[in-house]
Amino acid sequence: MTRRVLITGAGAGIGRATARLFLAEGWEVTLLGRRRAALEETAEGYTARILTADVGDPAQVDAAFAELPRLDVLFNNAGIAAPAAPIDEIPVETWLEVSRTNITGMFLCARAAFGLMRRQSPRGGRIINNGSISAHVPRPGSTPYTMSKHAVTGLTRTLGLDGRAFDIACAQIDIGNALTDMASAFTTGVPQANGETRVEPVMDVGHVAAMVLHMASLPLDVNTPFVTIMARDMPYIGRG
Repeated sequence: MTRRVLITGAGAGIGRATARLFLAEGWEVTLLGRRRAALEETAEGYTARILTADVGDPAQVDAAFAELPRLDVLFNNAGIAAPAAPIDEIPVETWLEVSRTNITGMFLCARAAFGLMRRQSPRGGRIINNGSISAHVPRPGSTPYTMSKHAVTGLTRTLGLDGRAFDIACAQIDIGNALTDMASAFTTGVPQANGETRVEPVMDVGHVAAMVLHMASLPLDVNTPFVTIMARDMPYIGRG
């Protein structure tokens, strides 16, 4: 049976790397993002369903998921960061923008996937939320992003419980220092908890894609509720 996965934020970074691995492994892949050209670039050389939607817009999310006849896995990946700053220097508009994508967007996509998985036949599926090392410990000046990733953990725990009655598993992957455009600053120096600025180790984003594929391939009576994958020597253990 063909396995079906939808990946949000599939036009770049972790989403793109993960989508290409799933495509190479023969999955039926749906790419969701705001920019069609970027999604088409992700799918180059493969056949994929492309859906353009803003994950923070309820109508657009519902319309996108209505296109799917079935869904086995959602990689709830779309997310954004914000420039580091003390909380009183962060514009409220920045907080609202991060929350719209990282919290509301996660909720809306999980809600749509849960409803589809609950009602399809045979029922069930798996939701994998993209968390972050920041779901455990913050970086300096990261209030909006860190708050949003703690919210993702709450979503994961709740869906992991509520999904049991409908054969829906929910997991979270917390990623540290995967080398994407968003994380490129790690190679030039980022603020540390002690006030220093320091270059940090990074890892190839392909390792993240491989972990998501592994999580997605498990039978539904098995779950990995929380997985952390990180560059070995990054300042996480002992950070702060």
